[in-house]
Amino acid sequence: MISLREAVQKAAQTKKAIGHFNASNLEVVWAIFRAARALDVPAIVGFSEGERDFVGVRQSVDLIRSIREEYDYPIFSNADHTYSFERVREAIDAGYDAVIFDGAELSFDENVDITRHCVEYARSKRPDMLVEGELGYIGKSSSVRAELPPGVSIGAEHLTKPEEAKEYVELTGVDMLAPSVGNIHGMLKDGKDPALSIERVGEIRSAVGIPLVLHGASGNSDDDLRGAVKNGAVIIHVSTELRVAFRKALEVSLAEDPEQVAPYKYLKPVILAVEKVVAGKLKIFNE
Repeated sequence: MISLREAVQKAAQTKKAIGHFNASNLEVVWAIFRAARALDVPAIVGFSEGERDFVGVRQSVDLIRSIREEYDYPIFSNADHTYSFERVREAIDAGYDAVIFDGAELSFDENVDITRHCVEYARSKRPDMLVEGELGYIGKSSSVRAELPPGVSIGAEHLTKPEEAKEYVELTGVDMLAPSVGNIHGMLKDGKDPALSIERVGEIRSAVGIPLVLHGASGNSDDDLRGAVKNGAVIIHVSTELRVAFRKALEVSLAEDPEQVAPYKYLKPVILAVEKVVAGKLKIFNE
């Protein structure tokens, strides 16, 4: 079984991307796994702080590990969007395959200081674990919204600068970087997010020399996602589109069989709906 680090290296070499999909329950985990296995590609299941608290910090790690071991399949866990060293340490100790410290709202110096501390702790405890840093604020909530998240600007002057990204990587030692390249967390109500700056993706990748992670890919066009992959995005995060598919499918399932009270019955169509979204994204990431 390859490690996540090896899977990332392979994706970078072949100019493909590993799909990262967030989950907060067993149904979504199975949908992610089944879609990835059907296409024979690796996948990452992300658990944000809120999702980890809901599922269980250690339980989510054990769930993904159990699937990986039973099916001998490269599916990995990630402690997504972690906002303090204490919670990063918790994730490292729990056994996630990767962790993200998100200091995008902090000053550059404070972001560097905490990120470096996270990297040092990870190296001392689990050297093979991947640590990701984030530079450039793109919002927080994975929700459907009418306008850009508060505090987010996507003009060229507000995107992550290649020279600043290079300095950040050199000072922190992170394995991967999540920049701001026109992406936003959540998605707009019309289902079409603003265009990504594919040029900036390539500039940052050339400057930092490490794999890039594209967050907030829900709502981005297929062509933008393809461009991001070809220019250095090795992991791409999708969450909101899965949540929307889950909610819509659940509403339909309950409406069609309003007397049904067995969750494993009315949730079957929900799993299929989420699986369809995951499969569509994975096909784009692996063209």
